[in-house]
Amino acid sequence: MAEKTRAQQLVADIAPKLADLTDEVLFGDVWRRPELSPRDRSLVTVASLISTGSTEQLESHLRLARQNGLTDAELVEAIVHLASYAGWPRAMSAVHVAKRVFAEPAD
Repeated sequence: MAEKTRAQQLVADIAPKLADLTDEVLFGDVWRRPELSPRDRSLVTVASLISTGSTEQLESHLRLARQNGLTDAELVEAIVHLASYAGWPRAMSAVHVAKRVFAEPAD
Protein backbone atom coordinates (compact mmCIF):
# COMPACT_ATOMS: atom_id res chain seq x y z
CA MET A 1 0.00 0.00 0.00
CA ALA A 2 1.33 3.45 -0.93
CA GLU A 3 2.36 5.85 1.82
CA LYS A 4 -0.25 8.53 2.54
CA THR A 5 0.58 12.12 1.70
CA ARG A 6 0.50 14.74 4.43
CA ALA A 7 -2.82 16.06 3.10
CA GLN A 8 -4.28 12.55 3.22
CA GLN A 9 -3.05 12.12 6.78
CA LEU A 10 -4.50 15.44 7.92
CA VAL A 11 -7.89 15.74 6.19
CA ALA A 12 -8.77 12.75 3.99
CA ASP A 13 -10.90 11.16 6.70
CA ILE A 14 -13.32 14.12 6.69
CA ALA A 15 -12.60 15.89 3.38
CA PRO A 16 -11.10 13.43 0.90
CA LYS A 17 -11.67 15.75 -2.06
CA LEU A 18 -9.70 18.52 -0.34
CA ALA A 19 -6.84 16.07 0.20
CA ASP A 20 -6.97 15.07 -3.48
CA LEU A 21 -7.01 18.69 -4.65
CA THR A 22 -4.12 19.52 -2.34
CA ASP A 23 -2.07 16.63 -3.72
CA GLU A 24 -3.03 16.89 -7.38
CA VAL A 25 -3.63 20.60 -8.02
CA LEU A 26 -1.70 22.53 -5.39
CA PHE A 27 1.40 20.38 -4.99
CA GLY A 28 1.03 18.38 -8.20
CA ASP A 29 0.60 21.36 -10.53
CA VAL A 30 0.90 24.82 -8.98
CA TRP A 31 4.09 24.12 -7.00
CA ARG A 32 5.72 22.50 -10.04
CA ARG A 33 5.19 25.36 -12.50
CA PRO A 34 8.58 26.52 -13.81
CA GLU A 35 7.94 30.27 -13.64
CA LEU A 36 8.96 30.40 -9.97
CA SER A 37 11.52 28.24 -8.21
CA PRO A 38 10.41 26.17 -5.21
CA ARG A 39 12.47 28.54 -3.06
CA ASP A 40 10.58 31.57 -4.37
CA ARG A 41 7.24 29.80 -4.00
CA SER A 42 8.10 29.02 -0.39
CA LEU A 43 8.98 32.65 0.35
CA VAL A 44 5.72 33.86 -1.23
CA THR A 45 3.72 31.23 0.64
CA VAL A 46 5.32 31.98 4.00
CA ALA A 47 4.70 35.70 3.48
CA SER A 48 1.08 35.05 2.59
CA LEU A 49 0.51 32.81 5.60
CA ILE A 50 2.05 35.38 7.94
CA SER A 51 0.03 38.19 6.37
CA THR A 52 -3.23 36.32 6.84
CA GLY A 53 -2.38 35.08 10.33
CA SER A 54 -2.51 31.45 9.21
CA THR A 55 -0.03 30.19 11.78
CA GLU A 56 -1.39 26.64 11.78
CA GLN A 57 -0.25 26.22 8.17
CA LEU A 58 2.90 28.29 8.71
CA GLU A 59 4.73 25.58 10.64
CA SER A 60 4.78 23.05 7.80
CA HIS A 61 5.57 25.73 5.23
CA LEU A 62 8.54 26.99 7.23
CA ARG A 63 9.86 23.43 7.18
CA LEU A 64 9.28 23.24 3.43
CA ALA A 65 10.95 26.64 2.95
CA ARG A 66 14.05 25.33 4.68
CA GLN A 67 14.02 22.25 2.45
CA ASN A 68 13.66 24.55 -0.57
CA GLY A 69 16.82 26.48 0.34
CA LEU A 70 15.71 29.40 2.49
CA THR A 71 17.86 29.94 5.54
CA ASP A 72 16.53 30.59 9.02
CA ALA A 73 18.04 34.08 8.83
CA GLU A 74 16.21 34.81 5.57
CA LEU A 75 12.93 33.59 7.00
CA VAL A 76 13.36 35.71 10.13
CA GLU A 77 14.15 38.73 7.95
CA ALA A 78 10.93 38.11 6.00
CA ILE A 79 9.02 38.08 9.29
CA VAL A 80 10.68 41.32 10.43
CA HIS A 81 9.91 42.94 7.08
CA LEU A 82 6.28 41.81 7.23
CA ALA A 83 5.78 43.33 10.68
CA SER A 84 5.39 46.73 9.02
CA TYR A 85 3.07 45.48 6.29
CA ALA A 86 1.06 42.62 7.82
CA GLY A 87 1.00 43.83 11.40
CA TRP A 88 3.08 43.50 14.50
CA PRO A 89 0.90 40.85 16.18
CA ARG A 90 1.09 38.61 13.12
CA ALA A 91 4.85 38.94 12.97
CA MET A 92 5.15 38.17 16.68
CA SER A 93 2.96 35.08 16.25
CA ALA A 94 5.07 33.98 13.28
CA VAL A 95 8.25 34.30 15.33
CA HIS A 96 6.85 31.91 17.93
CA VAL A 97 6.10 29.37 15.21
CA ALA A 98 9.54 29.90 13.67
CA LYS A 99 11.25 29.30 17.03
CA ARG A 100 9.61 25.88 17.26
CA VAL A 101 10.51 24.97 13.67
CA PHE A 102 14.08 26.29 13.87
CA ALA A 103 14.69 24.21 16.99
CA GLU A 104 14.35 21.16 14.72
CA PRO A 105 17.30 20.05 12.62
CA ALA A 106 17.08 21.33 9.03
CA ASP A 107 16.70 18.57 6.44
